[in-house]
Amino acid sequence: MKAAPALPDETIAVTVAEGEAGARLDKYLTDALAIKLEEDKDAAAAPSRARIRQLIEEGHVALEGAGGAKPVAEPARRVKTGERWRVTLPAPAPAKPQGQAIPLEIVYEDQDLIVVMKPAGLVVHPAPGNPDMTLVNALVAHCGDTLSGIGGERRPGIVHRLDKETSGLMVVAKSDRAHKGLSAQFAAHGRDGKLARAYTALTWGVPAKKRGVIDANIARSSHNRVKMATVKARVDDDGDDITGGRTAITHYAVKAEYAGGLVGRIECRLETGRTHQIRVHMTALGHPLLGDPTYGTGMKSRKAKLSVDAQIALERLGRQALHAHHLGFEHPVTGEKMSFDAELPADMRELVAALEG
Repeated sequence: MKAAPALPDETIAVTVAEGEAGARLDKYLTDALAIKLEEDKDAAAAPSRARIRQLIEEGHVALEGAGGAKPVAEPARRVKTGERWRVTLPAPAPAKPQGQAIPLEIVYEDQDLIVVMKPAGLVVHPAPGNPDMTLVNALVAHCGDTLSGIGGERRPGIVHRLDKETSGLMVVAKSDRAHKGLSAQFAAHGRDGKLARAYTALTWGVPAKKRGVIDANIARSSHNRVKMATVKARVDDDGDDITGGRTAITHYAVKAEYAGGLVGRIECRLETGRTHQIRVHMTALGHPLLGDPTYGTGMKSRKAKLSVDAQIALERLGRQALHAHHLGFEHPVTGEKMSFDAELPADMRELVAALEG
C-alpha cells in the first residue's frame, strides 16, 4: 500500500524582547509561540509547555548565531535579550494507519489486550521516515476495527515502545479501558508494584560492580540529534536545577561473562522508560552494547580479540544486542497478574554460543 505524501515541517522564529529576558527557555517559547500562532487564524493550536520541552530535548529548537543555527537541548536555560530562536514543528505522521499483512508472533491475546514478540528491525508505529510497514500496521490488519482510535489514531493501542533494532515482548491495548489501565502502569514504571520489565544486554566488558543502579538524566545530544546522552547535574547562580533532560534510572545485574570478561551478559530493569535508556546508561558506565551502531563504535580492538566464530556471529547480528525478555503487568480489566518470558532470539543465541565456544 502506497503511503500518503509527507507534509512539510513548520519552522517558527521568535526574538527575545528586553522584558522577556531571564525566563526559562521552555516557558518563554510556550508563551511566544502562543502569541505568534494566535495571530495566524489558519495556524494549528499552539504547543503546550510539555510539548515545547519535548521539542527542545529532541533537537527541534535552535539558537541563531553568526555560525548558523545551533540546537540547544536545555529546557531550563535562561533566555537573553536579542536572542533569536527557531522552533521546528514536525509535521504529524499520517493519521489512521492502514492494516498491512506483516507476520505477528502472538504470545497471548484476549478481548482487551495482545502480547506480541517484536522482532528486531520492525518499527513500532508510523512516524516521519517510517510511514508504514510498522507493528501498528500489522496489528491493525490482525485486530481490524477493534483497534481503531484506541489511545489516538496515530498510535492505536500503543502504551510503550522498543527501539527498531531491539527485540522482545510488548503488550498492546485492544480496548479503551485496557489502554487507560496499561498506560497508568507504564507511567508508574513499576513503582506501584504492578509492572515489571527486564532486558538482556550483551556489553563490551563487565562492570566492576556486579549489581548496581545507574541514575543519570538523559537528554538529546547537543552534538548529534540522532543520539541521546547523559547530562551532568548542575545548578545556576540562583540555585535552580538546570541539569536538563529527563530523570532516568536503570537497575543492572551481571548474569554471565564471556571470552575472559571481554563480553558481559547483563540484565537491566527499568525504573523509567527514556529513549535509548539502556544503551545510553550502559555506555555511560563504560560498557556499550555489542553491535550498537550509535553508541558502540570504536570497539574494533576489542572485537579483534574475539574468536573468529564470535566475530562472524557479531557481524550477522547487525544490531545492538538487546532483548526485552520479561514483561509482567496487572491485567487492566480483570486485575489478574500476567507474566511473560521469552528466550533470546536466534541471532543473539548464535552470538552467545560463539562467545561460549
